[in-house]
Amino acid sequence: MTDAHAVEPAAAERSHPAGAPRGLGWLYVVGGVIGFAGSFALILEKLQKLANPGYVPTCSINPIISCGSVMESAQAAVLGFPNPLIGVASFPVVVTAGVAVLAGFRPPRWFWLGMQLGTTLAVGFIHWLVVQSLYEIGALCPYCMVVWVVTIPLFWYTTLHNLEAGNFGGGKSVGAALRQVHSVVLVVWYLVIVALILQRFWDYWTTLV
Repeated sequence: MTDAHAVEPAAAERSHPAGAPRGLGWLYVVGGVIGFAGSFALILEKLQKLANPGYVPTCSINPIISCGSVMESAQAAVLGFPNPLIGVASFPVVVTAGVAVLAGFRPPRWFWLGMQLGTTLAVGFIHWLVVQSLYEIGALCPYCMVVWVVTIPLFWYTTLHNLEAGNFGGGKSVGAALRQVHSVVLVVWYLVIVALILQRFWDYWTTLV
């Protein structure tokens, strides 16, 4: 006779095939805190600017590294309110998810798909902002770049987990293959963005040498 107590854990394992990886939990906590800090700092700078139009943001260092130029652009409030408010609202959710995972919570499939949707929208949005900053606004915001830096791995490792866990209805072999080169993909991703920044403002960078 099959032991009912032995069946229950097995059934639970099938319901949550990949469990809740602690590494991803730590990424959510650390990345979420950093992303929130960057977003919150931008909100403070925006409030200072609203209170005093002559205020020069602390992150406006030179003509290229200039939060002020970015904050005054139409792209800085694409939804009708300052973009950093999205981060202030969203990153605490990421931190909470990370804490839950580290506490031993085994999220169901819908949870991971929700995280996938959120991180996918976020990574798409920050890449649109990258293009806008480089080729339309012509300036870079350090606090914005902090958010860029943390959003990319949040999306990347959430996607890897969902592939490996079969949360997309397949793709486990693809996930396993990508896992072998996960850090290479991330490094190349960052290097492409750095190369675009160097190329776009090359004339300015050379004046600093």
